[in-house]
Amino acid sequence: MNIDQYLTQHLDQYLGEVSELCAQPSVSARGGDDMRKCANLVAQVLARHGLEVQLIETKGNPVVVGTAKGKSGRTLLCYNHYDVQPPEPLELWATPPFQPSIRDGALYARGSRDDKGELVARLAALDAVRAANGGALPCNVTFVVEGEEEIGSPNMVEFVQANTDLLRCDGAIWEEGGIEPSGAPYCSLGCRGILAVELAVQTMNTDAHSGRAHFLPSAAWRMVRVLESLKDAHEHILIDGFYDNAKPASELDLHYLSLLPNTEALDKQIYGLKEYVMGRSSAQVKEAVFLPTCNIEGIDTGYRGSGFKTVIPAKAVVKIDFRLVPDQEPDEIFAKLRAHLNAKGFADVQLTNLGAMSPAKTAADDPLVQLTMRTGAEVYGVPAIIYPMVGGSSPIYAFRNPLGGIPVISPGIGYWDNRAHAPNEHFRIADFLAATRHLARVMNGFANLSSSE
Repeated sequence: MNIDQYLTQHLDQYLGEVSELCAQPSVSARGGDDMRKCANLVAQVLARHGLEVQLIETKGNPVVVGTAKGKSGRTLLCYNHYDVQPPEPLELWATPPFQPSIRDGALYARGSRDDKGELVARLAALDAVRAANGGALPCNVTFVVEGEEEIGSPNMVEFVQANTDLLRCDGAIWEEGGIEPSGAPYCSLGCRGILAVELAVQTMNTDAHSGRAHFLPSAAWRMVRVLESLKDAHEHILIDGFYDNAKPASELDLHYLSLLPNTEALDKQIYGLKEYVMGRSSAQVKEAVFLPTCNIEGIDTGYRGSGFKTVIPAKAVVKIDFRLVPDQEPDEIFAKLRAHLNAKGFADVQLTNLGAMSPAKTAADDPLVQLTMRTGAEVYGVPAIIYPMVGGSSPIYAFRNPLGGIPVISPGIGYWDNRAHAPNEHFRIADFLAATRHLARVMNGFANLSSSE
């Protein structure tokens, strides 16, 4: 039996497994017994598909690891997560979030797209490849399913470092992917890193009457001057040495960026924009994903109620995130930020590291990327779209760096309106089937890849 026949005949079985997983709540932001129940259920599901399963404890939720042997010495790793976002606001769901519902050709439930449907799609691909190869796998396969992705994967770096032998592989399929509005499959090759910090300034023990502003120092004004020292009007970050290790886009990256669809009209409609930052063109915006950023998330100081209050704020707090590009490291940027504040006369500013992820990127000419593009075009009937870098961040670095710079690709079941993280999250069943066909072809061809392909 070939791959496509197998997947079509067993589609209902896999939709049932997605429903089974989605019916088990697993909101990592809340924790509790549900997380352990879902980890155990994931372990049972992996075992059903012939994987040797381990439940590995961390400081937080357990990680489920499943392994299967193949004919070749090469190993393909599949990363997914079993935790989900909170379902609120509940009143906006057409059907209860943890009671999966199939209607209008789609499966609705919290976690259906992000990420339980993606997990089952990879397991379906595994089964189809076995069926097409007389019960054998062409390569070794390792599944890693964590329970803390939605809260920033705080224990994933330590987990990988403690289990590098178990996780050793030659490439990885990341948690999610999908198709563009045009119907073309897309593959993201990297993501920026992030450093989130809090800056706090206190100039007095208490707020004071603004009639004394001629001699009492305002924390709000001091914070304004701190912020002004970080970035100029041209979006250039002013921290000394900030760009030292920032790696620019390659010529191949620029080529694939130039092929991306123009989303300017849609962006302006969605966000009510008159123009992009700095008046950038659509082409410049595409390339700017390789530029690091400094973003103010929020400012807390003084009086913010209705009317006015004649007060001098004694304290000001700002949350900032820096999006980082290869090869910038969060710890290095944090140290440079501290040095910058000290050098500019802001040694009194309290600086707190709120969280960080390193950037990670796969080269566009890697054989695994080229295999993904070829098989994507075969399944979807149109050329695949490559995103050399995306603006957000992900724990890809936790795997890629300790495992020797493995290539990471991201085909999947998504489309532009899955409503992941929002009410009425879903995936379209036709997209699920197409993605399993694509994933199976990647898995089937992986054993024959070489670094010189």
